Amino acid sequence: MILMNDFKAEPEELRVAELTAMERVLRSGWYVLGNELQTFEQAWARRCGVAHAAGVGNGMDAIEIGLRALNIGSGDEVITTPMTAFATVLAIIRAGAVPVLADIDPGTALLDPASVERCIGPKTRAALLVHLYGQVRAMESWTALCERHGIALIEDCAQAHLAQWDEKMAGSFGSFGAYSFYPTKNLGALGDGGALVCNDAELAQRAAVLRNYGQSVRYHHPTLGLNSRLDELQAALLLTRLEWLEGFTARRCQIARTYHAGIANSAVRLLSRPIQARSHVYHLFVVLSQERDRLAHHLKEKGVQTLVHYPVPVHGQPPCKELQRDPSGLRAAEQHAAQCLSIPCHPQMSDADVTKVIDSINAFK
Repeated sequence: MILMNDFKAEPEELRVAELTAMERVLRSGWYVLGNELQTFEQAWARRCGVAHAAGVGNGMDAIEIGLRALNIGSGDEVITTPMTAFATVLAIIRAGAVPVLADIDPGTALLDPASVERCIGPKTRAALLVHLYGQVRAMESWTALCERHGIALIEDCAQAHLAQWDEKMAGSFGSFGAYSFYPTKNLGALGDGGALVCNDAELAQRAAVLRNYGQSVRYHHPTLGLNSRLDELQAALLLTRLEWLEGFTARRCQIARTYHAGIANSAVRLLSRPIQARSHVYHLFVVLSQERDRLAHHLKEKGVQTLVHYPVPVHGQPPCKELQRDPSGLRAAEQHAAQCLSIPCHPQMSDADVTKVIDSINAFK
């Protein structure tokens, strides 16, 4: 079976380096908020082209902490997409704000700017842009839109490690970017992890306080925070894996180019190709089919694992059915959710694996 992710197939050299990093932490005797975290925060901020990074417990907390650091909360509206992991919207709710759902562009599955414009009202404080599947697009348009309406631009970069637009990295365009380091991400830990990145020193400091119970100095809590800290072990592992990220990303993109060139089946549609070479890092490669479930079954029979990201848009989830949304509806998101299928696109795939996936899709009737 060709898997969606195959961690056991990662290079032995990487595995040895990870074990060395783990031993380093164990022998240090310091496991939370120490040198490993500081070193990783500096390295990740530098890689993202920003001044600051704050390691937190997961990607959802990174969004919540960022919103709270911006004083976005009770009664404030944050516009985002229904085609995302549930954590995106849950973070807005946990911060005390009100999610408003805009529709997507059917060619990319990214937020549709025209739909966002229709959702903006007097209570709107921010637009939360999700770089879905690993793609960054038209960031100059998004920054202009938010500036025109006087709202914050926030980036959910959970799937977009190293994606860039006009040589600027995901997470460096808005007030802050939120990253997840869940194991399946392009840069993944061996457990949960996340980070907030930004260029605002005051915002970064507020985030650092909020992640640690609202503690400014030991035993002094000027605000109510939460417990959301990227621990030393995960920071050390991420530092090690960061050295491999560029090469792994290049392999993902190479596989994606081969898919674009080789998949040719009238029953299967591909999303739009990236406009810029480094603007899509292919955390996921997604195809569309009106017979999605039958296609998934066909691929399973051929020995190819698939997943659906995401079968139920946010407004279809029971706690979110009454959320505010684009008055023109969310038809594109609903159609995408009914047709999308993720196929394997990870750096451990061999050329033979890639060919098998293409041949299997092209054989679908």
